Amino acid sequence: MKNLRAMFNDKRFLKLVYSLAVPVALQNLLASVLNTLDTTMISSLGDYAISAVGLANQIFFFMTLICFGIATGTSAMIAQFYGKEDYQGVRKSHGMALILAVIVSSVFTVLALLIPEQLMKIFTQDPNVIPYGVTYLRVVSFSYILTAVNFIYSVSMRSIGNAKTPLVASTIAFFGNAFFNYVFIFGKLGFPAMGVAGGALGTIFARILEFAVLYIALKKHRGPLTGKLKDFVTFDSHFKKMYIMTAGPVIINETFWSLGQIVYQIAYAKLGTRSVTALQIGMTVQNIFFVLARGLAGACTVIVGNYIGAGDEEKAYKYGTWLLQLSALTGVILGALMIIFRDTFFVMFPNITAESKAIASNLFIAMGLILFVKTHNSTLVVGIFRGGGDTRYSMLLEMSCVWLIGVPMSFLGSVVFKLPLHFVYLMACCEEVAKACIGLPRVISKKWIKNLTD
Repeated sequence: MKNLRAMFNDKRFLKLVYSLAVPVALQNLLASVLNTLDTTMISSLGDYAISAVGLANQIFFFMTLICFGIATGTSAMIAQFYGKEDYQGVRKSHGMALILAVIVSSVFTVLALLIPEQLMKIFTQDPNVIPYGVTYLRVVSFSYILTAVNFIYSVSMRSIGNAKTPLVASTIAFFGNAFFNYVFIFGKLGFPAMGVAGGALGTIFARILEFAVLYIALKKHRGPLTGKLKDFVTFDSHFKKMYIMTAGPVIINETFWSLGQIVYQIAYAKLGTRSVTALQIGMTVQNIFFVLARGLAGACTVIVGNYIGAGDEEKAYKYGTWLLQLSALTGVILGALMIIFRDTFFVMFPNITAESKAIASNLFIAMGLILFVKTHNSTLVVGIFRGGGDTRYSMLLEMSCVWLIGVPMSFLGSVVFKLPLHFVYLMACCEEVAKACIGLPRVISKKWIKNLTD
């Protein structure tokens, strides 16, 4: 209680959290609401369509998580360089992130275009689902590169304290996507009804809008992220080594973590199409509830990184641990709301079957119970360990918990015991509990505080 009282009495802390966490949370909320809107619109096409798009988007999910690893690994460096007022270091870090993100997204674009059926068969063998997924992948793949570029620019902007521009860009993209989805999915304004392909096309146009807003803002308000091409491309071997040592573990972490999430999807898919549909609905709603946690984690990365870069390690530790407590408290409140109002969410999905609704309702309870651990861990890994520069430890922690605990438990539940979806989900979430228990002693020890600019 004493910590909470001190936290809410520290006006500087509250101002920092408000200025950074709220825009990030709102941006993530828009993305989640947009995902909900996509899911709702596509659900009108039936269970097979919604399952197909949900599974096809696992490819996109895999790509974005690798890009997230690139962005967050780089974010720690940008935040510390910015705190030190080393703007050339900011530009070089940003340039490295952009190059890597374009390479990664290009690979996924080619795969989705050339072998969409093979990618869908990783998740399901249902002949009713695969054709929808193939159609969706072949169109939506054209959005991958722009999505990656937009993501890197958004995270880099937030790392230097500019969280408003990415929010504006996401807001415009949100309304654009809703409009284009309506036009292309259902065939309005003289366009033919394209179904799942229309949803994918709407995504492409939304990403173009988002990029345009970010580009205009950068050109208008010149700062650390603007300059000549040579400012962003470095041949400095020492800098490259430092970048690889810092960002490399995060990229590896997110790659194998996202692979783990895909394996989870394979385990869940063993339970049948109705369970996959329920999971897609559950994840869509959970993402809405999780936006504040992402905002707090993103704020923590910037705050911790800026103070370490400025040489104030005690303030970095104090504010980092406060944000960790605030994240857990937020998760408790949001989890309770998720359980209490679980049956009201189905208003957004009127066309799913009664069986899928029943499975999803039980899943909401499981998600609500575990949400405080997930929100806590989001700030623990992304905010404290990565923001503090302790990226190698965060990699080892997440990879071991996912692959040694979560993955075996999910298959044990779905394949061996053939349990209902909500029990399998809770078994998979044992990795989250382990992560929190193992990670907290590291936080207390202060060994995670590493100045990357020295």
